[in-house]
Formats: sequence, C-alpha cells, structure tokens
Amino acid sequence: MAEISEKLAAKVEAVKAVLATVVADYDSATLASSYGYEDMVLMDLICKFAPEIEIFTLDTGRLPKETYDVMQEAKAHYNREVKVYFPDATDVEEYITVQGPNAFYDSVDLRKQCCGIRKVKPLKRALAGKKAWLTGMRRSQAVTRSELPVSEWDETFELQKFSPLSDWSNGDVKNYIKAFEVPYNKLHDQGVASIGCAPCTRAITPGEDIRAGRWWWENPESKECGLHVKAN
Repeated sequence: MAEISEKLAAKVEAVKAVLATVVADYDSATLASSYGYEDMVLMDLICKFAPEIEIFTLDTGRLPKETYDVMQEAKAHYNREVKVYFPDATDVEEYITVQGPNAFYDSVDLRKQCCGIRKVKPLKRALAGKKAWLTGMRRSQAVTRSELPVSEWDETFELQKFSPLSDWSNGDVKNYIKAFEVPYNKLHDQGVASIGCAPCTRAITPGEDIRAGRWWWENPESKECGLHVKAN
C-alpha cells in the first residue's frame, strides 16, 4: 500500500470489507461510474480487490471532453471493460425538437425531464437484472445526502445500494487519488468539484458547497437528477 495516513488506511480497509460483502452476498453487482474523483477511487479499489463487480457509465451525449479523456485513460490503465449506456435517440430527438437543446435552464421540471431521458432511463437498463449497485456518493457532498448510509434498499430500482465512501471527506478522496496515482478527471484541477453534463457543471469558488457547481441556478434541495431520489 502506498504511504497514506492511518485514518485513510482504515477507511480503505472498511471499503474493502464492503466490497467483499457485495461479492459474497450478491451474485450480480455493478458500479455506476461518472468518472469523478469518488468513482475513480472505487474503480481503483474494485479493480484491485473485487474484479467480480461490474462497472458501467452513462454517456448522456453532453459530457465534457475531460470526462471522455479520463474514460480513455482509465481503459488503458485498468485494461477492463466498462459498459456504456446511451439515452434513447428518439427521446432525445423529441425533447430537443419540442423544448429546445437547452430547455433545462428554463425550469426544474424541464431539467428533470432532460435528466430522466439522459440518465434515469439508461440507468434502469443498466441495473436490470442486478442484485446490487455501488455509487461514489458521500454525505458531505450535499444537503440531500447528509444522512447517506453505506448500505440501503433502493425502492426505486428494487435492489441493494451501496455507498462505500459515504463517510469519506473530500480530502480523503484527493489523498487516495494522489497516493495511488489514480487516473482522474482534469476538470477537478479547474475547480470543478462535482462533474456531470457540460452545460450543467461549473467550477465552484472557495467556501461553496461541493455540489454548488451542479445546476447552480436551482435551490440546493432540488439538486438531484433522479438517480438517487428515494421513492415516496
């Protein structure tokens, strides 16, 4: 193991234990990767200690160049398959024809419609038949995630959901990336803390919430795309 603090080493061991549980108890599990800091940490740990866990990503069609760059870099670095899911072309065509290409700026409803087409529907396809999925979500990322458990039943997609990095700080993630020379999205070097689609992502300023750069024109309470919203 590279030179890291005892605190971070303990957190790494805890994540490894979660991954071991997933492999032992769920015969079909997958990591949803957006190629941000957190997902690259999990990809690194899965490739090293739990290669049985699948990995997939959602290509919304509007990702930043830097995200494609790290996708290519990670493919070469880890030499493993990451399944890519695209939105349905007919859905995208209809949305853009009726609403326009940037209608998501006009209202929360139109933004969520866009996320539904480009993210939620493809995610349903990606999770079909799976028993568990893993995410890079952390409690400190947003007010909507402040009570995030490591493991919970996802009623929306009807499978077990794991967030192994839920108690990691931003510093923990950065220190791991540096210590183990993990490929990462270079948008992080430009002040972008949370990376999504290009038109919905901006850099944050010192003191801003980590998720402030996502859908910055909305209130913090609405800043989820539908992938991680609990069913009522």
